[in-house]
Amino acid sequence: MNKQQHPQDYSFKISDCLLGFQTLFIAIGATVMVPLLTGMDPSVALFTAGIGTLIFQLMTKGQIPVFLGSSFAFVPATIYGIQTWGLPSTLFGLAACGLVYHFMSILTLTKGQEFVNRMFPPLITGPIIMNIGLVLAPVAINMAMGKTGNGEIELFNQNTALLVATISLVATIVTRLFGKGRLKLIPILVGITFGYIASLWLNIVDLSKVDAAPWFQIPHFTTPSVNWHAVLLMIPIAAVSAIEHIGDIMAIGGITRRNYLRYPGIHRSLMGDGFASIAASSIGGPPSITYAEVTAGVAITKTYNPGIMTWASLFAISLAFVGKVGLFLQSIPTPVMGGILILLFGAITVTGLHLLTQSQEDLMSPRNMTIVGIVLIIPVGGLTLGNGNFAISGIGLGGLVGLLLNIILPESKESKAAIT
Repeated sequence: MNKQQHPQDYSFKISDCLLGFQTLFIAIGATVMVPLLTGMDPSVALFTAGIGTLIFQLMTKGQIPVFLGSSFAFVPATIYGIQTWGLPSTLFGLAACGLVYHFMSILTLTKGQEFVNRMFPPLITGPIIMNIGLVLAPVAINMAMGKTGNGEIELFNQNTALLVATISLVATIVTRLFGKGRLKLIPILVGITFGYIASLWLNIVDLSKVDAAPWFQIPHFTTPSVNWHAVLLMIPIAAVSAIEHIGDIMAIGGITRRNYLRYPGIHRSLMGDGFASIAASSIGGPPSITYAEVTAGVAITKTYNPGIMTWASLFAISLAFVGKVGLFLQSIPTPVMGGILILLFGAITVTGLHLLTQSQEDLMSPRNMTIVGIVLIIPVGGLTLGNGNFAISGIGLGGLVGLLLNIILPESKESKAAIT
């Protein structure tokens, strides 16, 4: 295909500026929701999303029209990490995710995409994605009931909290099912808006900090501290996310009718996500990676110029320094987030189930049942191996055991015959 089919245009155009702001509006829901759900600073997330997109464009020669933002895939593990070790330690694990992207980049460049698919087949990635939703499902219920994520402290009256959570959840579902046009792209943002309005009506919102906040304020950047437990927790999720990245790049290529896997190359896009994630997690933000919201926006608007993403990046960076924006986002009550999390964690679980069933593997065969069952039960059951500085548990342990079983256990004759 012609490499110059959709070249990046850096010239100033009012239309591109407006399209960039629209792109940020499409992306901002997921970008700020991740820090809100995990307790991170949304202003930092906006800043790192903008910086991450610019890094990605540099690595991919400004050829791919995508905007990088926070990934929901890391939400449960990030919540667990912050509650268990604190934010700096969790950031160390999240920064290590960038190295996984770099590793995948090298594999795709030297071994080819098929090698990566063999190492992480749906038998492994499907259950891991399901565990992302299942392991911390109690967090969603606790928040919906007006408690902290671990359920130890009651923040709001339970009946009031459940009412707010229900309004948020119903508004999100209705928008997702019946929304039209661009509204359908932001069901989470709609749900939070309705939940926030209900919270104001029920007088459970504290806006005093927003009123006192300055218009200009530097985001609360945080640096990581070494914690290898957090690395073991995040690496399996990063591996799954890196594989999903390939699908995202194929999707945007199908929309723009360009083969980005070939040019600028999937190894470049993976490397772009890797450097962006390391940069984001090094200053207190969630990993910055490609995700489908903006891809859907590109499909609807048919605006293929990657320069529009540059405008979106500049708007994101600018908004990060508006102090009232960050504190306003942090004023959203936890029941609002709890209602959204119920749907979010459920959707993530179903996504893993869909990936697993679409693989057309015989899940009742002894080998496949063993792998899938163990990968699922270890994290949900809370198994921990080791102690002190050498303990590994949860999704990390389940994914590692599944990877080893996939290598060690022999394939059936039927499976080999199907492959050949």
